Amino acid sequence: MSSPKFKDLSLSSKSLIFIELALFFCALPLTFYGNSLIGFINAHAIPYNYFFIYASVFALINQLSCLALGLYDSKLRVNFRGVFRRLLMCIAVAFFILTLLNPFYGQYILPIEIVALASLLSCVMVASFRYFTFQVDFFGFNKRKVLVLGAGERASIIERRMRRDVDRQNFSVHGFVVMGGDEAQGIKEETRIELEGSLVNYALEHDIDEIVVASDERRNNLPVDELFACKIRGVEITEILDFIERETGQIAVNLIYPSWVIYSNGFASSNYLRNALDWVFNAVLATLLLLVTWPVMLITMLLIKLDEGLNAPVFYFQERVGLDGEPFNIVKFRSMRLDAEKFGAQMASEDDPRITKTGNFLRKYRIDELPQIYNVMRGDMGFVGPRPERPQFVQQLIKSIPYYNERHNVKPGLTGWAQLKYPYGATEADSLEKLKYDLYYIKHRSFLLDLLILIRTVEIVLFGKGR
Repeated sequence: MSSPKFKDLSLSSKSLIFIELALFFCALPLTFYGNSLIGFINAHAIPYNYFFIYASVFALINQLSCLALGLYDSKLRVNFRGVFRRLLMCIAVAFFILTLLNPFYGQYILPIEIVALASLLSCVMVASFRYFTFQVDFFGFNKRKVLVLGAGERASIIERRMRRDVDRQNFSVHGFVVMGGDEAQGIKEETRIELEGSLVNYALEHDIDEIVVASDERRNNLPVDELFACKIRGVEITEILDFIERETGQIAVNLIYPSWVIYSNGFASSNYLRNALDWVFNAVLATLLLLVTWPVMLITMLLIKLDEGLNAPVFYFQERVGLDGEPFNIVKFRSMRLDAEKFGAQMASEDDPRITKTGNFLRKYRIDELPQIYNVMRGDMGFVGPRPERPQFVQQLIKSIPYYNERHNVKPGLTGWAQLKYPYGATEADSLEKLKYDLYYIKHRSFLLDLLILIRTVEIVLFGKGR
């Protein structure tokens, strides 16, 4: 899912979610019915109203597990074997959770064998359906036909950054209309259209579903009357910034202009109750995480001592920039050598030689971040938000990247939208790309988005995608 909003998903993606929800829902009744015919397991009768609840819980937990492990990521680039491996893990995680919930059903408790068979049946049904989608290119239908108004620098971001099929699952580009004032070095490979007649007639004749306004020169250059007529006739009109935001889940920082920020929705939370209870929610979640992970943290301390000696420090304290630019000290398990910064502050990079053997494992599964539970309890951080950076890097990035300082308008977090969407980075260009995702998060910040990010972070931890 490029955008976390369900309404922004294509019909094919929505269909996938609903069909698999129905398959998960049917697995439990089918298992009971099959068992009633064979009599393999001794199971007592369950009232229909209870059974409906059981089937709903079974389906929702399995689907949440699939969401957490990335099976509903529209840009998941794995073959069917990779999907099947993820599905097996999803079913196993869901089965574990269901066995924990089962005793709470009281006198109508489900036989654990029934739950196991239902999980196996759901795995077979969903795997078969996924195999079918791979064979018939399920995600290829219902694409919107898009006409881009402009063929210059602003329009070229679609050609340069959204060129793969996986980037265009929800739309197909009919062409780019050349406008006055467009940069000559804009669109190079895709279809350039020299439009001489009416834009309205052209859009209707070619069944255009959406026109994306992406001209370089906007003043006295846009065919406002023609766009108005297209809108009246059912053609969707979208600004290039909104189009990129919807399709990629990021805000194109290099295209932003002040009036777009002023008049667009978002960038402020109107949920005052959420703001007031923010620390309470994060503190409770931090306490629960501490109760679950303290054995892991204890083992980590022992491993660091065994790897680098009994006198080696376990924790690492480092100054970071937090809410409103205020500095605070972040605490992590030490994953680098003691002399890691003998030549001054450096951004960590992938395969960084300063990282210890134990540190590589800690970073891969994000175990080194666990001590930041302390920072969450103090109120320095939340669970979800832009990752905090060091003051030395922040000062430099504010000067070179526009709007970089805006990421400090919310609390930093243990995980964030950028960590889900962008790989490990250590350059200024990487910081720019992550800022696009951070601004998207700030604009759309909500409890549901935070919940989605927390669920999807499970995928990063289990599959060792620490960033």
